[in-house]
Amino acid sequence: MIDQPGPHEVLIRTAACGLCHSDLHFIDGAYPHPLPAVPGHEAAGIVEAVGSEVRRVKRGDAVVTCLSVFCGTCEFCLSGRMALCLGSGTRRPRGAAPRLAQADGTPVQQVLNLGALAEMMLVHENACVAIRPDMPLDRAALLGCAVTTGAGAVFNACKVTPGESVAVIGCGGVGLAAVNAARIAGAGQIIAADPSPKSAHWPRRWAPPTRSIPPPMAQPPRSWSARAGVDHAIEAVGRPASADLAVGALRRGGTATILGMMPLDQKVGLSAMDLLSGKKLQGALMGMNRFPVDLPRLVDFYMNGHLKLDTMLTARIALEDVNQGFAALRQGRGARAVVVFAGS
Repeated sequence: MIDQPGPHEVLIRTAACGLCHSDLHFIDGAYPHPLPAVPGHEAAGIVEAVGSEVRRVKRGDAVVTCLSVFCGTCEFCLSGRMALCLGSGTRRPRGAAPRLAQADGTPVQQVLNLGALAEMMLVHENACVAIRPDMPLDRAALLGCAVTTGAGAVFNACKVTPGESVAVIGCGGVGLAAVNAARIAGAGQIIAADPSPKSAHWPRRWAPPTRSIPPPMAQPPRSWSARAGVDHAIEAVGRPASADLAVGALRRGGTATILGMMPLDQKVGLSAMDLLSGKKLQGALMGMNRFPVDLPRLVDFYMNGHLKLDTMLTARIALEDVNQGFAALRQGRGARAVVVFAGS
């Protein structure tokens, strides 16, 4: 059962939802989450109803959702770091009726604030943003996580400037978005590396300056660039070995940005010599996005031909095939599969 929208809530008919490795972390129990729960967090849909205080969207709007819902009033939001918001005002207060419930009234949790692998979503208004109506919703869904994270890391966290070199480790949805964004930002050299032979060929479809490093990636990572390392190395896999590769690929003064969800007990670090060389290590949750600002710009990048979402979307499946879709994801088959809902 799904409740009626509260004052600041939006009811959305889901049109499409991408399958992301982050979902698998929760489904497989690597990251704890209360149960029962509805997974899915990379989605687009049409607004069905809005609460009495909602002003940003209206019934009939096409929207993209975002897991990094923001309150707009906390220290992180007011200092421009909306992706780090933990404001409780975006969730229903303790004791209130749940947004989702089983027939007997047992609350059903929404993974990452959304629960998008369902025909309807009930979310806080700050978890979605309206987009232009001519944007295809199956591709718009990819913007909700993979592209916001990968492209956001390039634009917001790394602030890549024209001529700089960028290495992206991991050529799934997030990695491909980072490669694409580095080209948009004017990177002078882009190196795309992936440990899987099924993934390493995808960036080769794009014109230079992208260079693919095929497995087993036996070369020392600093040799990937003629400048003895790269200015930016972006890790988009979620493995400690990949994070070490990112650090090892840096030139003096370079920055490694870790996007993948690694096991919770793992650590990544810089050596004393790395620190003396001015190297930096950072995380970038959801690409440190400013969702209401970034998302319409990403839509425009796609519509004007700069953002290659058609290349990223490798399968469209029905909701009843979602388990097979996750099985393919575990095996590294395809960059991004999208569940397309009936009638969309």
